[in-house]
Amino acid sequence: MTMSVDWYLRRLSRMGPREVGGRVGDAVRRRRWRSARPHCPSVTGARFTAVLPAGTIAAIAPDAAKRLIAEADRLMYGHAEYFGVVRDDLVRPDWWYDPKTGRRAPWGYAFDVPYRNEDAVGDIKQIWELSRHQYLTVLAAAYAITGNERYAERVAEHLRSWWAANAPLRGVHWISGIELGIRLLSWVWIRRLLDGWPGAAGLFEGNPVALNQIWHHQRWLAAFPSRGSSANNHVIAEAAGHFAAACAFAWFPSSARWRAGALRSLERHLRGNTFDSGLNRELATEYHGLVLELGLAAVAEADAAGVPVPASIRPVLLRMTDALAAVVDNRLRPPRQGDADDGHGLVVDGTGTDRWASLLATGDAVFGRLAWWPAVTGTDVRTPLLAALIKPYSKNGTAPAVPRPASRPAHFADAGLTILRGPAEIWCRCDGGPHGFLSIAAHAHADALSVEVRHDGVDVLADPGTYCYHGQPLWRQYFRSTLGHNTLQLDGGDQSVSGGPFLWTRQARTRVLAVDTSDASDGGTARWCAEHDGYQPSVHRRRVELTAAKQELRVVDEVRGPRRDVRLAFHLGPAIAADLVGNRAALTWMRDGEGRSAVLDLPRQLNWQAHRGETDPPLGWYSAGFGRKEPATTLVGTGCADGAALSGEFTTVLRFRG
Repeated sequence: MTMSVDWYLRRLSRMGPREVGGRVGDAVRRRRWRSARPHCPSVTGARFTAVLPAGTIAAIAPDAAKRLIAEADRLMYGHAEYFGVVRDDLVRPDWWYDPKTGRRAPWGYAFDVPYRNEDAVGDIKQIWELSRHQYLTVLAAAYAITGNERYAERVAEHLRSWWAANAPLRGVHWISGIELGIRLLSWVWIRRLLDGWPGAAGLFEGNPVALNQIWHHQRWLAAFPSRGSSANNHVIAEAAGHFAAACAFAWFPSSARWRAGALRSLERHLRGNTFDSGLNRELATEYHGLVLELGLAAVAEADAAGVPVPASIRPVLLRMTDALAAVVDNRLRPPRQGDADDGHGLVVDGTGTDRWASLLATGDAVFGRLAWWPAVTGTDVRTPLLAALIKPYSKNGTAPAVPRPASRPAHFADAGLTILRGPAEIWCRCDGGPHGFLSIAAHAHADALSVEVRHDGVDVLADPGTYCYHGQPLWRQYFRSTLGHNTLQLDGGDQSVSGGPFLWTRQARTRVLAVDTSDASDGGTARWCAEHDGYQPSVHRRRVELTAAKQELRVVDEVRGPRRDVRLAFHLGPAIAADLVGNRAALTWMRDGEGRSAVLDLPRQLNWQAHRGETDPPLGWYSAGFGRKEPATTLVGTGCADGAALSGEFTTVLRFRG
């Protein structure tokens, strides 16, 4: 995908004067850097002191260590999977190769590489992911746990290979700040986890090539921060990685200045990216997890180095942790809202470790769990590592007292997110929030008033996910479209207008009209009502009621305004089998070896059809993770809505059995 002149004009229209000025300065600097490449200042007597306290490794649970070592052994054999693509070539990786398309990114000055053009470069996510070096943190952790030097030697071999192949400002790995930031964070943890290996100092502080790379990474991040309408999770990754390196690798004349600048940026943008309720403003759940991981990792570096952090940082992370605990279902799965690209801040765990349970375990260790938090029974490697470095909140004399919820929050007014809970572990997310974050709302979907319903952790009415970013515009369009969500579409268009894969030029405005999140498990009825203006002059209003005694969810859609063509979609999870007869669908699925069922009564005014795995155009798909998709049933009703007549109101009832 290449960006047209029209796209650049649309993108420019979403920037303010300050951002435009900053980007002009960036362009001038890039041109100047093409020929002016300073050398890393000489470093003598460098030492790495940000080591783990004694006893940290011994605190890792045996089953978590076992999963990690199994993952490390797979990596030693060269096996890994990234975004649905299985690789077996990682013993000696080609750092510029995309295994999905078979293409190899071109060499040259970094800012000349057309990284958005898949025909020229390949799938940029596939190329970038390996060079975040998070698989190397897994290998380094395996060394720390076992003492087996073969893991450390493989890490050293790959780092030296990467450094040799990716000279500063040359090639695809010097384009994106988020990649540099996460890579620096990985290098900090690699050095920490390899401490005790005889070759660790010679690989890092005693290695001029490593010093040159670390210095140039930090110089780059200081010069090219994400700005204005792009200051989302990217700028936090840049600041966190830059700060971590400036703390742990404080070997350069500019280290103190870099550390202070990165910390200012982290504090400002961590606050700016987070609602007062604790939810991430991008309203994309996986980025909530990414930002929380990055923030915790940055605080760990500050405490390890004895660097005080602004008083606002820890309370933001505390609120984010409480918000995560509030929104997960009974299986600790959070909402599948907005974009998701499987991005992590720090990876030191093996396959099978639950990301969200790990974050809650770390939150418990650092902040302390509240009585209403869900139980976390799993184990992980990352929690004892971070907890060994981060000062517990209650023992941190500089941390301000923060009021925490006395009971489990269900309605987050600033984020427009509401969770209705009922008996038999019924969980329903209602979306009445803003259309993403900042002027471009890069990671938003056109999903206003959508619902997401689970039964004992199984997706029944599912958010289909994300699947892809670059290179497949038809699929990108589908997975972020209104039709691609459990909501109502008018006249075949989206509620919000897309101007590109990470750009919305007109955004629907949503407001919540009424909320009653009384505990439906006590026999009552929880209610939610909201509307949006994305289809002006019409207004789409939706009411949702969850009645405990009946195990029933009722969704009423109302269209106010002139007569419009309607499509109402309900996307079923991949585990759900559906038998559609007329306007009734019998749903069945398995959970832990037991059969479960429900009945979905659909509006009679619409003509209903089941769609599954269709490609022209796409319809009936579910993406469990980035780069992966599978067929799933989507029920679509078509007809007309007349705001002046009964046909303008549509009632859907979902009844769970047993």
